[in-house]
Amino acid sequence: MRVTTSPPLWRYLSPAERKERASRVKIALLVFTEYATERFDIGTIEDLELLLHGDALKSPSWDDEFAHLFVVEDPSTAVIETLGGHFDIDPMFFRGHISDYIWYNIRDPWIELPSLDVVSRDQSHHSIRYRQTRFFRSFQSLKKARDELNLFNVLRRIDKEGNMGPEDDSTTGTPIGIVRSKMSCWIQPQSQQSHTVTGILLMDPPIIEGHPIWGGYNSLVPCPSIHSSPSPRGPHQSLFEETNYWLGRLTTLEVRSLSQDPWLLLQKPLSIVCSEWILLIKYANTRFSQLEWEVEDPQLRHHRDGLAVTISKLHTWRRRFPIYKAMVSETLEKVVRRRGGSLQVLENDFVILLAELDTLHERAEKMMSVVTAVLSIEESQKALQQNRSLGRLTWLAALFVPLSFISSFFSMNDDVTKLHDTFWIYFVVAIPMTLLALLLTRYSRNLGVVFYAIARRAKGLSERVL
Repeated sequence: MRVTTSPPLWRYLSPAERKERASRVKIALLVFTEYATERFDIGTIEDLELLLHGDALKSPSWDDEFAHLFVVEDPSTAVIETLGGHFDIDPMFFRGHISDYIWYNIRDPWIELPSLDVVSRDQSHHSIRYRQTRFFRSFQSLKKARDELNLFNVLRRIDKEGNMGPEDDSTTGTPIGIVRSKMSCWIQPQSQQSHTVTGILLMDPPIIEGHPIWGGYNSLVPCPSIHSSPSPRGPHQSLFEETNYWLGRLTTLEVRSLSQDPWLLLQKPLSIVCSEWILLIKYANTRFSQLEWEVEDPQLRHHRDGLAVTISKLHTWRRRFPIYKAMVSETLEKVVRRRGGSLQVLENDFVILLAELDTLHERAEKMMSVVTAVLSIEESQKALQQNRSLGRLTWLAALFVPLSFISSFFSMNDDVTKLHDTFWIYFVVAIPMTLLALLLTRYSRNLGVVFYAIARRAKGLSERVL
C-alpha cells in the first residue's frame, strides 16, 4: 500500500509515474433508496474527502431505508488511506486485493499467509479470485494487453496455453488469454452501523485490447416473454460499469432487505464472477475436444511437433484445474455458504461449477494416459522401422562380406597374369559362399532353435547313457 502498486513493479516506475498512481481515483458511490438508486462519480481525492467528511453521508435527504456502496476501480494509496482511515477498515482487505500470486518464492517479503478459519470467520471482508477469458486476434495483441496490465496499480497477469513470459515470442497457437482477476468486498460490521449499510467493492480495471470470448456471458436475468419488454443486458464495457449497472437495478424489496441482509450487495457481482467461470469451463471443453481430435486424426497427430505439443497443453490444463477448483471452493465455502441469506441462491451454481471442474480434471488425467499410450505406440512403430533399416544393412553386409573375403583371398598372388586360368574359380567359390551367408542370415533364428534342440537331445542321450 505504501508503494502505491505491487512491490515487483515499484522499482520500474519513475517519480512522476509513482505520483500519478498514488493519486489515481475512480469511484462510483451508489446510494440505494427505497424507490431509486442514485450514482455519484468521484474522480479526485478532494471530492472523496469532501463527501466523507461533509454532511452528505451523515444527514441524507433520502428515505430511511438506504445503503451506500463505494465501487472502486484500481485502488491507489490515496483511496486506500482515505477510505480505510475513515471507516477503520482492516488493512488486509486492501492488501489482499493488490496481488494475484498463486504461490510465492521463499524470499518474497510480500507473501500473504492465509488466516485461520476461526479468525477469518469474524472478518467483514472477502477477496474473490476468478478468471476472465479473452480472445485476441494475434499474439501481438496479446502482448499489448499484457502491457496494459503493467499500467494497473494492482498486479494482474495473463495466462495463455502456457504461462506468458517476457521472452515469449510465439506466433502460432490459440490467441486466447486467461486473465487473473480478483474482486474484494467489505461490509461495515453490524456493531458500527446505524441505519445505513455501508460497503466497499474493489474492482479490476478493464483491458482495452481484445474482447471477451464468444461475446461475453449471458444476461443475468431470464429471457422475457415475447409480450414483455426486452431483457436488460449490461454494457460489457468494463467490470466497473457492469457492476454499477446491475446493482442499480435492485428492486424495492431487495433494497428494503439490505439492513437485514447487507451482503445482498455482493449478489450481482458474484453472479458476474460465476458467469466468467462458466465461460472458462466452456473454453476448456472446446480445447479438450480439439486435443482429442488431434490424438484421433493421424494427420493432426503428426502436424508440427505432434503429440509432444498436445502433452504440454494437457499438462498445463491438468496443473491449473486444482487451482481453479480451490478458487471456486473458497468462494463457495467462505462467501456463499458462510454469509448465507440472499447469496444462497448462487450456491447451486457454484456447486455445479465445482462438479464441472472435477469432470474436466478427470478428463485431463484420462486424456494424458491415452496420449502417453499413443505416443508409446508411435515410438514402438518408429523403433520397428529402424529395425527394418538395420535389417537391410545386415543383408548388404551379408552380401558383400563373402565377396570381399574371397577377392582378398585370391589376390594374395603377386602375379595377376597367373590368374588367367583360375579366374573362373573365384565365381565358383564366391557365389556359393555368398548364398550360404545369405541363407545363414535369413534363417539364423531358425538355425539357433534347431541347434538348441539338438543340444538338448544330445544332453538327454548322454544322461541316459550315464
